[in-house]
Amino acid sequence: MSVNHYENFPVASILLPKKLRKAVTDIYRFARCADDLADEGDADDAHRLQSLQSYRHALYELSLPQTNRQYRDAGLGDIFDPLARTIAAHQLPLTPFLDLLSAFEQDVTQKRYADFKSLEAYCRKSANPVGRLMLHLYETTDEVSLRQSDTICTALQLINFLQDVAIDWRKKRIYLPQDDMARFGVTETTIATSDHGPVWQALMRFEVERARALLKSGIPLGLRLKGRIGVELRMIIEGGLCILNKIEAVQYDVFYRRPALQSFDWPGIIWRALLKRQK
Repeated sequence: MSVNHYENFPVASILLPKKLRKAVTDIYRFARCADDLADEGDADDAHRLQSLQSYRHALYELSLPQTNRQYRDAGLGDIFDPLARTIAAHQLPLTPFLDLLSAFEQDVTQKRYADFKSLEAYCRKSANPVGRLMLHLYETTDEVSLRQSDTICTALQLINFLQDVAIDWRKKRIYLPQDDMARFGVTETTIATSDHGPVWQALMRFEVERARALLKSGIPLGLRLKGRIGVELRMIIEGGLCILNKIEAVQYDVFYRRPALQSFDWPGIIWRALLKRQK
């Protein structure tokens, strides 16, 4: 399954134990389809919210006997039947799924964020649930691990925002804190005209450094987790750091040259991930 739209989700990676690949795919299918309801197609906002509400009802129905689940009547069986089996098999909490839906609804209703605190609150719903679900699959749910996972996922979401400034602008969204923009003298006209001059570079330099610091603060989790999940997490962190380096390398011009991982980046990412564990 492609991860073109959900880049921070390690979908059925070769590093995942075979017994978990179906579970990750089931979770991803839910997240991908729900995200598409908020983002893709020509539906108006009211219809998007109504569709997301149907997903919310379906999640609540998972606690009911199968004969009482009505989501199949809405054509959602292909998504929620396998998800129900995965949730039951791994005793996954519903809260992360509900948080993801809340984030997708927020994408429909909120297009600007006043400050980093409000953007961070959005990340707690849009990104952090992914990491928490992965830790539940690996039965690693102590508070320290969950907190460090949240930091990594928030950082990855921020990095994705920095990559996608131009894409989000076309969707009439800005995921840069408004107070940061004002502080550095960046306006919406700056983004609309793809002006990547000194003012823009100063803002992006600040945002990149914040994301990098957050990502690095989660490194201890990748070093502490053993086996494949540890390697996977270290690769994810190295991949995020690589994208930040690429943003800097193009002098923060994400309007015409969207930084992204390429096939030739992966040998270095893998090597650094393996090397860190040996230290």
